[in-house]
Amino acid sequence: MSTQKTKPAMGKIIRWLLTLLLIGLLLWAGFRPRPVEVDVATVSKGTLQVTVDEDGETRIREPYLISAPLAGRLMRVELEPGDSISRDQIIASIDPGAPGLLDVRSQAEAEARVKVTEAAHARALTQLDIAKAHLEKAQRYFERDKGLLAKGNIAKPTLDDTEHALRVAKSNASAAESALEVSNFEMEQAKAALLHSRSLENENTPSGRQFEVHSPIDGVVLRQFKESSTMVPAAEGILEIGDPDDLEIRIDVLSEDAVKITPGQIVKLENWGGSFPLKAHIRRVEPSAFTKVSALGVDEQRVWVYADFIGQETQSDELREPELTSGKTLLGDGYRIEARIVVWEKDGVIKAPSGALFRDEESNQWSVYRVEEKRAVLTPVTRGKDNGLEAEIQSGLSPDDKVILHPGDKIQDGVAVLERK
Repeated sequence: MSTQKTKPAMGKIIRWLLTLLLIGLLLWAGFRPRPVEVDVATVSKGTLQVTVDEDGETRIREPYLISAPLAGRLMRVELEPGDSISRDQIIASIDPGAPGLLDVRSQAEAEARVKVTEAAHARALTQLDIAKAHLEKAQRYFERDKGLLAKGNIAKPTLDDTEHALRVAKSNASAAESALEVSNFEMEQAKAALLHSRSLENENTPSGRQFEVHSPIDGVVLRQFKESSTMVPAAEGILEIGDPDDLEIRIDVLSEDAVKITPGQIVKLENWGGSFPLKAHIRRVEPSAFTKVSALGVDEQRVWVYADFIGQETQSDELREPELTSGKTLLGDGYRIEARIVVWEKDGVIKAPSGALFRDEESNQWSVYRVEEKRAVLTPVTRGKDNGLEAEIQSGLSPDDKVILHPGDKIQDGVAVLERK
């Protein structure tokens, strides 16, 4: 009898124990801390670039404004923007009409204009001689440094600087030759205008004689200021012409960014309409800034930076010449581009996403939360260069470490975390 009573009592106790155990398990499952879902990134090792990103535009390096050399009736201009022209081609004609009263002052002004153009021509000759001398010097230095590098007496960056100086000297010599052509053209125009005005003093000169304006270069018409036949004063603009193959890039940057930019640095051009980025190198940083109102209405001090094309980047990271030759022009005067000027670059850098770094309030140093065994581990790091997307990690992390992106208030040292898929 006692044994039969004991068995139901033991069964009842076991049921109560199982019920309490189940309740305990439910309470533990309900109140135990759950892992915090986080976004995780992997620390990597590779090349890090710090860039200055700004919008820019392409422009023809040497545009020419064709203006009326004397007052008169401009004949109808048949050329349209985009039309090709050749050197010495007649691009406009002006009929001075019947001669007016040529007083002493008008005669003196015409003669003075000739003297001014002659002085400008002499100055252009001098500038060309100086540019050629600098080019010869840069060529000698380049040949010297190339020989020294072959012997191992100098470093490669020294030869790069000499090569850049040679490229700048060639560009300056080319610009000086263009300036000489322009000055020669202006001098001939001024002399012709003076001779033409003097010839009109002769009553035997036939009325309606036309003065022809010739093109100083091979190129295309960029803009047309006058189309119909009309009376124009002297120096009135008629056409703007230029060589579409001679393009440069102009970028305006903040003055605090301009101090980081030096000639020879690489520029990557994106979103210009082609499949691959174009490359260029900085040629000149202007020494003076100007004030520009930003989209937010804030006055900014900005600086013009000029660059020259190098080539076009392909998927194999090789360069090919950009299709900027006659008949294959992809870019034109005034086209918008997005420029990324590389002001710092280094290979073999341990880098982490910038969003993973933060200032620790207690230690007041840069730190990250590293994921180790599904827990957040507060890790102090030494931060180097930062381009806004990735930061250089000089110490504290190793490649393939996983770090938490944009850690919130729930993330603390030792907290269980779960990577968000």
